Amino acid sequence: MPEQSSSARGGAADGAGGGRLAVRKTYKLFIGGAFPRSESGRVYPVLGNGGTLLGNAAKASRKDARDAVTIARSAVGKWSGATAYNRGQVLYRVAEMLEGRAEQFTAEVASAEDVGDQEASSRVAAAIDRWVWYAGWPDKVAQIAGAANSVAGPYFNFSIPEPTGVVAVIAPPESSLLGLVSVLAPVIATGNAAVVVASEARPLPAVTLAEVLATSDVPAGVVNVLTGSTAELAPVLAGHMDVNAIDITGVGPAGRAELERLAAASVKRVFAADDDWAAPPVPRRMLAFLETKTVWHPVGM
Repeated sequence: MPEQSSSARGGAADGAGGGRLAVRKTYKLFIGGAFPRSESGRVYPVLGNGGTLLGNAAKASRKDARDAVTIARSAVGKWSGATAYNRGQVLYRVAEMLEGRAEQFTAEVASAEDVGDQEASSRVAAAIDRWVWYAGWPDKVAQIAGAANSVAGPYFNFSIPEPTGVVAVIAPPESSLLGLVSVLAPVIATGNAAVVVASEARPLPAVTLAEVLATSDVPAGVVNVLTGSTAELAPVLAGHMDVNAIDITGVGPAGRAELERLAAASVKRVFAADDDWAAPPVPRRMLAFLETKTVWHPVGM
């Protein structure tokens, strides 16, 4: 029996000449640490190079998005309440697990982004390195986002960064793994919970990342991954009253104004930055999802 190509998840169907018939998977959502089907039962085909069918992905509904927000809200307290050092260790372990599945990610990125295996491997390595970079920040970000303020009077005055809460993330459509890691890692490194809308046309690296997170020490509900129509899901998250912030980087400039208008109703933070994903990361994405609490304390007490 001939061996299947590793260039895409599932390989190519080859029923002729005694070849093996590929088994196409239907991938599910990732909500609350579990992998449910969309409540609507909808799926859509995921295509690779040259229109090759790689499988089917769940097409999340508006109710799925609302359920993911509810789960994320319930997870914020435990994750933000962990020590910054512990969060960093948990995230570093995720990077180790990503390294262990680098070959699978490489095949998926190569197929999703229509690049050769060498370029795909380079992009996967960059994504893992970026995750490690953010894993080093949880116990250090307070030093750049906080301060001991000089005041007139017998008081200490401190500015302390705290997580915003639930952050919706629209993943960049063109960079299926490196871009995804670049927008997700800073959100959870700073103690927030995330509801991610994966790249609509290139969701498989996000699904595999969800599988990694499901077997990691990241608490259930801290990261929730929805696949499906960005145009359908993004407005739901932008207008949701229990979402504290939204990163709309993955939405084109033409669609951002409407999401900003929806977000204004709940005065949620809106962030968008058209980064070069291959460029070195900077702390601004973490700072975008931190709130500053100012604490006064009398001297000598």
